[in-house]
Amino acid sequence: MTNPTDFTDRELDIMGVLWRLGSGTVADVQKGLARPVGYTTVLKQLQILEEKGAVRHEREGRAYRYHPVTDAAEAGDTALRRLLDTVFDGSAELALARLVSEAPPDPAEIARMRAILDELDRAVDEEEGDR
Repeated sequence: MTNPTDFTDRELDIMGVLWRLGSGTVADVQKGLARPVGYTTVLKQLQILEEKGAVRHEREGRAYRYHPVTDAAEAGDTALRRLLDTVFDGSAELALARLVSEAPPDPAEIARMRAILDELDRAVDEEEGDR
């Protein structure tokens, strides 16, 4: 069975539009894409996404309205894991270094990141203490 969160780049673009809109017709999705894509291409991709179990549709007049079934956060986990494995050789450190150099976080984001890392550090210490 296909993983409904294992998206190609184009599928992820389409899912991004649906997550942002909440739902949409083929024309809505087509208009919401950053790069121009033909109507039939969007339709075919939505059909593939439905086969994967990532979207569902309902009839709306003469058109179908597509709704995301897959959660954006869950899909983000899969995409992030793939990115880490393929681009950063599995290294969260390299990914974080690249991320903050490309999009420097503001002080509030840094504080939240630090809190996440502190929590992870405590969890590792507890795990080592249990050994």
